[in-house]
Order: sequence, then C-alpha cells, then structure tokens
Amino acid sequence: MIYEVSGDILKTKAQAIAHGIAPNDPFNQGLAMALRQQWPAMYKDFRHFCHQSHPNPGDIWLWGGVGGTRIINLMTQEGAYDHGSRPGKAEVKHVNHALRALHKAILDEGFTSIAIPRLATGVGGLTWEEVYPLIQQHLSDLEIPIYVYTEFHPGQEAEEPGL
Repeated sequence: MIYEVSGDILKTKAQAIAHGIAPNDPFNQGLAMALRQQWPAMYKDFRHFCHQSHPNPGDIWLWGGVGGTRIINLMTQEGAYDHGSRPGKAEVKHVNHALRALHKAILDEGFTSIAIPRLATGVGGLTWEEVYPLIQQHLSDLEIPIYVYTEFHPGQEAEEPGL
C-alpha cells in the first residue's frame, strides 16, 4: 500500500529508505547529502562500489549499516564520469528501470516497509506528475507499506500507518 506522508524521511520508522542518485554521485545535494552526513560509511562504500562495478542509470545499490539501517540507492540520473563533472538530470526511463529493480529487491530482500521521497524531482529535475505514476505502477501491488514523503518538514516524524 502506498501512503503519502509529510515529515522528515530521516526520521522514518520504515525498514529502508530508497532515494535517487547518479552513478559516481558526489552526494553533495539534497537528501543524498543528508544521508552522507548521517551515514558517512555508506558514501565510502558507494564510492568503492562504483569503482568496482561501474553502475548504469536504472541500476540500484543496497547498503546495510550498523543497527540494521538499510538504504536503497536508485540510479535515476546520468553519471558523473569525468573528474569534477556533475551528474546529469534524471530521466523517466531511468526512474522506470530503477523502480522496477526496487520492486524486485523488495521481494528478494523481504523488506517489510519502505520510505521514498519525491523521487528525482529535486536535484533530478523531473516533475512529480511524471514520477508519481511510475511509483504507483511499480509499487502499488506490494503488500507492504510504502511511505512516499511528499512534503519535507525538517525534524518532524511523519504519521506512518501500519508501523
């Protein structure tokens, strides 16, 4: 079930947070930066993963940290491959592929709840009208709560039904 909620996604009680990034993303803007600040080991592991695996837009990368923290990194943007270059904007086709991979990962990993922001609409540059139907298409049939954080309120816990 998909629930639209308002609050700070970093305060979620969901089992995992999914968010959009680019391959080789510097994690220096938006939610990615907040995640990097809260879990610096995740960013270090991501850099290593990118150097070893060379991920493509549309791929995902799961990270598990101390205390059971799970972050699902969705490659919704074109990568920043040259030294000093910036990631490209998100593309609907990459979001579509990443959400399809997220659906599979949820089933494979047995996740019991997921929190996701307004994916690819901030730094990614897409509109919510382009992205939300894809979230519904790929995640609405899951029998777990999917919390879509549609409004950001710093430091405020959202009401997450079912948790």
